[in-house]
Amino acid sequence: MKIACTIGLSDRQRETIQQADARVELFFPKTRLETGSPYFPTVVDPAIEDCEVLVGHINPRGLAESAPRLKWIHLMSAGVDHVLRSDLLDKRQIILTNSSGTTAPWIAEYVIGVMLQYSRSLNVALRAQMRHQWFHNEVRGLCQSLRGKSIGIVGYGSIGRATARLAQPFGMEVLALKRDPSEHTDPGWSLPEMGDPEGLIPSRWFGPDERSELVKLSDFIVMAPPLTAATRHFLGAREFAAAKPTAYLINVARGEVIDQKALIEALNGGRLSGACLDVTTPEPLNSDSPLWDMENVALTFHTSAARPLETFYDLACELFAENLRRFIGGRELFNVIDRARGY
Repeated sequence: MKIACTIGLSDRQRETIQQADARVELFFPKTRLETGSPYFPTVVDPAIEDCEVLVGHINPRGLAESAPRLKWIHLMSAGVDHVLRSDLLDKRQIILTNSSGTTAPWIAEYVIGVMLQYSRSLNVALRAQMRHQWFHNEVRGLCQSLRGKSIGIVGYGSIGRATARLAQPFGMEVLALKRDPSEHTDPGWSLPEMGDPEGLIPSRWFGPDERSELVKLSDFIVMAPPLTAATRHFLGAREFAAAKPTAYLINVARGEVIDQKALIEALNGGRLSGACLDVTTPEPLNSDSPLWDMENVALTFHTSAARPLETFYDLACELFAENLRRFIGGRELFNVIDRARGY
């Protein structure tokens, strides 16, 4: 079986994949990055026509024609919206899986770090330091504890569940929102002892139509849903109007899940105390966006899943290798994308 891989892999990562089946041939096709698509390379190698499986990051343009034998695409990211927006899956019955669960530990740590920074006023202290101001009383007066605070997680998937598990020892109350709040379990891939696969941590569950209620009850609002037609601008002026003025928003999903204009108005109007945005609309953010200069906003440039480059794909390769064994054996794969739902 010939597998096209559009990312560079370490020797250890290649070995992880090869151990799934000795007959596997890894092929690294030529690619190029298109203008306006910095994350997703386009395959420009005619030898792709012999491949049955593609793994990595992709721009789906032209794949239906250039890879006639392609049966399965595994993305090394959790986000699949860029593939679902194309006509690739409509033209061909290609299985699409993602690496949901593999970035969750790092993104969960990021969310906890953001909440600690805000609650201990490290952001205020850093700005004061840059102005050479000694803000002892000001910082001291703003400090608070995470204990007893509520964290409302919009999108209780792998990232949301990993975040909930880390938030629990801080004494936080976890509120969870998902498409079907009656279904608490998560069948997706996850690391052992990571996350909340049985859905035992949240004290309350909310459906999409109850998002204003979740926002109203949350001290920290964490956005972690997939980007779909149903989640685009999921939070806007109505939801922000329901928020506590002391609430803090963290977005680790996609910029489009929030109405960015409404968010800016809410932040300027005191309807939210602040926000940390790992993702924005667009990316890179326009240089004239007011978000750059707002003192109650932190921007982290789509880095919430960042980790040492040599280990970046270790877990994703473990997941892919397990799925490869299942694919060869004709068994059900982890993290198969439902095109109707969008994730």
